[in-house]
Amino acid sequence: MNLKDADIAILSHGHYDHGGGLEKFLEINTNAPVYLSRYAFGDYYNGQEKYIGLDKKLKDNKRLIFTEDELQIDDNLFLYSCNKSEKKYDSGSSGLTELKNNSFIPDRFLHEQYLLIKENSRTFLISGCSHKGILDITEWFSPDVLVGGFHFSKFPLDEKLKEYAEILQKSGTTFYTCHCTGTEQYEFMKKYIKNLHYLPCGKTIQE
Repeated sequence: MNLKDADIAILSHGHYDHGGGLEKFLEINTNAPVYLSRYAFGDYYNGQEKYIGLDKKLKDNKRLIFTEDELQIDDNLFLYSCNKSEKKYDSGSSGLTELKNNSFIPDRFLHEQYLLIKENSRTFLISGCSHKGILDITEWFSPDVLVGGFHFSKFPLDEKLKEYAEILQKSGTTFYTCHCTGTEQYEFMKKYIKNLHYLPCGKTIQE
């Protein structure tokens, strides 16, 4: 599919590795609305020196639709921030921060949102990097299929990761995961999660 033919775009969160192509997309595609969190243009950093947020000059583009906590796009597409949802597991911020009132604090990931797709009595969740925690996200939605990173790439291959994998296995969800999971962590968890698959760039899946 050519980008110019897309009729909708959704940004999972306000980090440059997911939204760095936004300007180019708006240039190639002249019609599609872009849905992103109202927090997407915050001051986000890796540590305290490297800015990893979006290009703020794009903030006033008229095709951007800023979302709140919940939004139904059509009969099948729903966006959620889960900013008010209760967390049971603390997976930390992996050194990611936000600049708030001239001070750096751990990123709360208020800018992350999740796309729920309902089709033929099944649910599919696109979770981006799952910064709020893959265990909590899986529990909040209980999707049939979840596509997204686990953000475990800095986790040691130990009993804690095994415990997390066993919790995900019990969910019954089929997972397609990617870059921020970590390849070593993926191979480790694959031993405990039956329906865990790796999704490299360019691969197509059909469920």
